[in-house]
Amino acid sequence: MFARRLLVVIILLVPALAAAGDRLVVAVASNFAGTAEELATAFSAESAAEVRISVGSTGKLYGQIVNGAPFDVFLAADAERPALLEKTGRSVSGSRRTYAIGALVLWSRDPGLQDDCADALATLDGRLAIANPVIAPYGRAAVEYLQASGLWDKLESSLVFGENASQTLQFIATGNARAGLVAASHVINSELPAATCSWPVPQDMHGPIEQQAVVLTRSGNTQLALQFLDYLCSESGREIIATAGYRLPECEL
Repeated sequence: MFARRLLVVIILLVPALAAAGDRLVVAVASNFAGTAEELATAFSAESAAEVRISVGSTGKLYGQIVNGAPFDVFLAADAERPALLEKTGRSVSGSRRTYAIGALVLWSRDPGLQDDCADALATLDGRLAIANPVIAPYGRAAVEYLQASGLWDKLESSLVFGENASQTLQFIATGNARAGLVAASHVINSELPAATCSWPVPQDMHGPIEQQAVVLTRSGNTQLALQFLDYLCSESGREIIATAGYRLPECEL
């Protein structure tokens, strides 16, 4: 009788275990959150796997991973943290790859900046929002641009720092900052207030925003995680990424 009951329990558990095996938790840099949700939905439709997105700044997500957070995949906004995870054995060997190349824009909804958007920072009177350069690669790129353009000394005291790219954009959209240097992908959003100033920062005036991904060694579903990264390199995955405002890297499956 006991053996029969045990057999029934095992039979009942098998579907649940199988379902758990078809699930991924993906840590995503905030600038890529909306795009990652779209990619996850498309991947799930093809694979029948569940993909859950956890969003934060690249630096904070990296810290959580180092401290044992249960993520399967890390989509960072830089190449530095994925390389560190690879170096310390926290990511699956050979899984690191570039999935997108970001761009920086000067963005504002202040009518006073409408006529001279490209040169607005030279005479800016008010707060300028950027992401925290210590933990957010787009913030670091913003600092590099301000230094390269000779505007750092003038604007350093007027800077307000968002914890991540999303919070930085919120500062500008709500009027708490007069302008900001933000991810181009974030301003391609029909729900945002209309911009009076949207100027692409020359990419040769800051370091490349190379966004890399890795599969984490603590993942219990390595093969599915690798399939998800391969999907980012597929024709349909690349179309989603490009439409969101990113440049596409060369892809190797």
